[in-house]
Amino acid sequence: MKKYNVVIVGALGAVGNEFRKILLQRKFPINKIKFVDLVDVGSVVDFGDMKVTVEAPSADTFKGYDIALFSAGADVSLQIARDAAKDGCIVIDNSSAWRMDPEVPLVVPEVNPDDVKWHKGIIANPNCSTIQMLLPLKHIHDMAKIKRIVVSTYQAVSGTGLKAIEECLKQAAEVSRGESVSKVSVYPHQIAFNALPHIDVFLDNGYTKEEMKMVNETRKIMGDNSIKVSATAVRIPVIYGHSESINIETEKKITADEVRKLLQGKPGITVVDNPAKNEYPMPIYAAGKDDVFVGRIREDESIENGINMWVVSDNIRKGAALNTIQIAELLIEKGLI
Repeated sequence: MKKYNVVIVGALGAVGNEFRKILLQRKFPINKIKFVDLVDVGSVVDFGDMKVTVEAPSADTFKGYDIALFSAGADVSLQIARDAAKDGCIVIDNSSAWRMDPEVPLVVPEVNPDDVKWHKGIIANPNCSTIQMLLPLKHIHDMAKIKRIVVSTYQAVSGTGLKAIEECLKQAAEVSRGESVSKVSVYPHQIAFNALPHIDVFLDNGYTKEEMKMVNETRKIMGDNSIKVSATAVRIPVIYGHSESINIETEKKITADEVRKLLQGKPGITVVDNPAKNEYPMPIYAAGKDDVFVGRIREDESIENGINMWVVSDNIRKGAALNTIQIAELLIEKGLI
């Protein structure tokens, strides 16, 4: 089997850490690997049996490398991703930088795998909330055509990064001890024991940038601009695992039982839907796992063709690192690298 030279940009962040774990877990065919970051340059990180020194990005970073997994933020991606592509290194970017660029495919391997074929050196990884929503909805769309999606997300602090995790845990400990919260810096308000209907910046239309990502990315990935999407994104004090309450309206009638049967056994999806036994998806169940978990499937009794569901996934794995690595595996599978 051919082996590949891989660069991880943002190797020490929350998603970068997960990149390293998943590459080893999935036995990705690596010849050599390079870790790039803007912090702790010169530090040595274990990778399997290897010890890898963290480097700063440079003009020669990507020369001789095949794949670059980016998770260092949009600014870094905009600065150096094109340079990597020019050096013949295919970039799979986890930031928002390239998602809506018409010349950059936006890919969920279980949903639109063939879109990788038209890449020009950069492939975008979708927003974590969009990924987990579209895994089940793509199958329903193919069967009954979705007209409208209304989604509310309840997103874990790990989606903001390691500093958010640390601040949430510190605040929770302080409140539990009866103390005042000493520091609020990552979010505009205390996150522990709270819910913030505010993810990313507010836009002129009253929605946040995070909410509009779900609207626009859904249409691009599904290849259908007719789908209407309304999103509300909420940050909650959970460490790993985004949850979503999803309501859809379809053109054709589809029952809850048909949805369960349709999703059962589909790649990347686990149906957990037995309310009589208190079995339904939860973040603590999804954390550390690769699948998207779907439950609370029921018909919307307020409209003729409607379905409600509850969808949970580990935002750092399937919502970020795993999907990125699956795109790299897809490139290999299709002989595109």
